Amino acid sequence: MKIGLVGYGKMGKIIESLAPNHGLEVGARFDIGNPLQDDAQTRQILKDIPVLIEFSTPESVMHNIRCGLALEKQMVVGTTGWHDHIDEVKDLVEKNGTGLVHASNFSLGVNLFYEILKNAGPIMARFEQYVPFMEEQHHQFKKDAPSGTAKVIRELIQPYFDTEIPISCVRAGYIPGSHAVVFDSRVDTIKLEHVARNREGFAEGALIAARWIQDQKGLFGFQDILGTLLQQSGKKESNYE
Repeated sequence: MKIGLVGYGKMGKIIESLAPNHGLEVGARFDIGNPLQDDAQTRQILKDIPVLIEFSTPESVMHNIRCGLALEKQMVVGTTGWHDHIDEVKDLVEKNGTGLVHASNFSLGVNLFYEILKNAGPIMARFEQYVPFMEEQHHQFKKDAPSGTAKVIRELIQPYFDTEIPISCVRAGYIPGSHAVVFDSRVDTIKLEHVARNREGFAEGALIAARWIQDQKGLFGFQDILGTLLQQSGKKESNYE
């Protein structure tokens, strides 16, 4: 199956390098100098490409989503910062009869981490001596702080605690990304952490999503894919929502 890349920065290039491992071939690339457009020329370029993987910028993501869906393409969207427009995107997906899967983080490991935290939250909230807080670190070039992933983590565990869970953010060096939830007491500390070694985990997840979304219609999150993967592995189905 052929895919198109919308955004050809570091993530786009890694996705391209790993695509053959998933039986995928990059057939088109769009970037700042060659933006995605809803026109006859682009339709011709994409005629044999059913899925677009979008990793661009918060400034351009909504333009790319609107164009991709107008072109009736399935989409995998890894850019964050557009969720104020989620209702519009849902309407566009339904109007054009397409499928779109989005996530603040496409890493399989991170999404399994979400599962662990969803179960840890209600357990730890029963013990008032443990105070929760979060730590996250990323490279110096990352613009948003806290990260989209950190916000999702807090949303998962915040409902179990009365006070807002603080997030400590570091932007330095070339850190691929780490997220930790800490439950601290006077006598000990429990720390749950996910550390990304490189960007390949994000790219692998996006490619898994590209294969999964090709036959789907509607708006999905990575948790929908994770449920399928858990079923295929023969393990208990995820209850992550």
